[in-house]
Amino acid sequence: MRAPPSRRRPMLNPRRFPHLATLLLTFVSAPVLAQDVDPATLYEVTTEGTSTQVKAGGQGTFVLAIKSKAGAHVSDEAPLKLELTGTQLTPAQKTLTREQSVAKKAQGQQFVDPRFEVPFTAVSAGKGTLDATLTFFICTEKICARQKKTFSLPVEVQ
Repeated sequence: MRAPPSRRRPMLNPRRFPHLATLLLTFVSAPVLAQDVDPATLYEVTTEGTSTQVKAGGQGTFVLAIKSKAGAHVSDEAPLKLELTGTQLTPAQKTLTREQSVAKKAQGQQFVDPRFEVPFTAVSAGKGTLDATLTFFICTEKICARQKKTFSLPVEVQ
C-alpha cells in the first residue's frame, strides 16, 4: 500500500543540484586548506649573541629572539612565557613574559618580534648549560597557533 501523495517524501533530482557536491567539498576541505601551513615555518628562534664562554664567578648574557616571517607575527594578545634554568649557571630571571622583551614597537609599527636578554652568573669552572622553554602564539590572517620550543645551550665556564 502506498502512502497518500501528501505523505510521500519527495525525491531529490540530482540534475537539479549539479553543484551540490562541489559546494559540499568546498566547505569540508576549507578548514584543511587553512591549516595546510605548518606554523613552525612562519618564524625562526635564534639564540645568537648568547655568551658561550664565561669566567667562574663572572656574568654572561642569554639572548633569545623570535623572528617572524612575512605575513606572520607573534601575537601580542596571547600569553608569551620564557622559562630559564641553568646547570652551574644562575639566570637573573627564571620566568619572563612579553613585558620583559627588550624589543619595543616603533611608532606606527603594528607588531614587534620579541627579544630577550637575560644576564646569568657562572657558579664554578666546568661545563654549564642554560635550558630555556619558550611558549608563544604565532599568527597570520587565518591561523593563530601555540608554539613551544626548548633549548639547551652549552656554556664553557673557565
